[in-house]
Amino acid sequence: MWQSNENPVFRSKFAEDIFKQKYAHEGAETWDELCSTLVDDVCGRYVSKDVALAIKNIMKTMKFIPGGRYLYYAGRTKKFFNNCYLLSSLEDSREDWGNLSRKVELCLATGGGIGVDYSKYRAEGSVIKGTGGVASGPLSKMEMTNGMGRHIMQGGTRRSALYASLDCDHPDVDKFLVMKDWHNMPVPSTDKTIWDLKQADFNYNAPMDITNISVNYNTKWLMNYWKTGDYGHVFRKNVEQAIRTGEPGFSFNFFDKENEKLRNACTEVTSEDDSDVCNLGSINMSRIDDIADFNDVVTFATIFLLCGTLVSELPYDKVYDVRAKNRRLGLGLMGVHEWLLKRGYKYEVTDELRRWLSVYEHVSDAVAKSTADKMDISRPVAVRAIAPTGTIGILAGTTTGIEPIFAVAYKRRYMSDGKKWKYQYVIDSTANELILNQGVDPEAIESAIDLAEDFERRIDFQVGVQEYVDMGISSTINLPAYKENKDYVDRFARYLADNAHRLRGFTCYPDGSRGGQPLVSVPYNDALDKLGEVFEENVMTHDICEIGGKGGVCGV
Repeated sequence: MWQSNENPVFRSKFAEDIFKQKYAHEGAETWDELCSTLVDDVCGRYVSKDVALAIKNIMKTMKFIPGGRYLYYAGRTKKFFNNCYLLSSLEDSREDWGNLSRKVELCLATGGGIGVDYSKYRAEGSVIKGTGGVASGPLSKMEMTNGMGRHIMQGGTRRSALYASLDCDHPDVDKFLVMKDWHNMPVPSTDKTIWDLKQADFNYNAPMDITNISVNYNTKWLMNYWKTGDYGHVFRKNVEQAIRTGEPGFSFNFFDKENEKLRNACTEVTSEDDSDVCNLGSINMSRIDDIADFNDVVTFATIFLLCGTLVSELPYDKVYDVRAKNRRLGLGLMGVHEWLLKRGYKYEVTDELRRWLSVYEHVSDAVAKSTADKMDISRPVAVRAIAPTGTIGILAGTTTGIEPIFAVAYKRRYMSDGKKWKYQYVIDSTANELILNQGVDPEAIESAIDLAEDFERRIDFQVGVQEYVDMGISSTINLPAYKENKDYVDRFARYLADNAHRLRGFTCYPDGSRGGQPLVSVPYNDALDKLGEVFEENVMTHDICEIGGKGGVCGV
């Protein structure tokens, strides 16, 4: 098994390469140096030396890893430690329309992603009394924001992360549902669709291509479903689109949480307040052997994130005000599936997992309150949110968030230097340990690909974990490529609607539904032969007339 010469904490050369490419810099050139620098930056003024040392230790052993923005800005002059910002249309006015653009640009320029709820804006075609014109509607504003994100390359290499939502009863929701249905968007003067062009060239500018979208479902929708058993045409169309193209997702906001429809780009942090902010870090359950140690990690991770609310720089004044009022902590989990596999469990919420999750819930709540009181600051209004942990999951060499192992082996594509697409073959670190150290047959390891045929189990798992999380869970359920089947759509819609009140959100990914799919499952032996190599992808940029092959004049 590969072992780093610099630091044995990395489980693979791939993980160490990611660290060097994305996070290592002067003053933080090794993992140990970065952890020490970061804790000094964030906690140095607020905790004792013993507590600071304990926080450094749980980070150096990768039992807890803060969000990627924390790692990136450790030791740098600027301290934009927060991952994402939650924004909203506040009123249906020209002034708010312009102010939203200002907030978006300021947030994206810090390296953070954004989520925006556009539901306050009037429908397309509505009469504007003051000018005698008509409104262009919220979807056009979403496109404008998407364009801003496309042109703001964060940190020189990182694509902007955006999210947009619209209420299920907004007059424009039917158009919103098909806003990213590129399969049915023909390219003029060709026999191709936007989806074809996106497959041929991932950088092709398709509508809303860097924005994730979701529909907001409210208490009125839920009560109508419970009363009549009818989930309505919007929900059914939402399901059909999601299991065919991957979007829109579903944002569930009921009863006392009805106004918490603002989300960050990955949807795990929830709020009802415009200009709220994420503050993320994840506990790596795969590196923790006993529940007493887990208790300690939860304690010190919570303290770290609370200190983060005092030092992180923010893009404009209102974000400081909202953070001081809400002080949201996004304490998450990762390595959950590896934790299960090490104990011989299937992908299900077992009694032992529930005991650990109970510690996660109650200890984080108690520590957040007592530490805030000791610091004489406002108590956090929410403490737990489970992020997808893509890159930091790779660093830790474990399963991301609450996701099952995606695949025993896969090809991962990524952008290098903001210009070139490259890819590496990867054997999942968890699978690798089971295969090499325990002699497990690669074909016997249950993965997301295997579970793709059993969406009920994936939904059940998310529902079980959500009981212990006071905000949301970012989890994407892998599905097989879509096949026209009315009964399957209805069965899926019924099961999701029945569980909607126990979820905060839901997303799925049908295989091959988007161009530039970052992870593609490959046979174990194929990846084994190519480990450690970096390949450059020859992505061609085509003229749409050339692709169409018809000669003629292109529509512009």
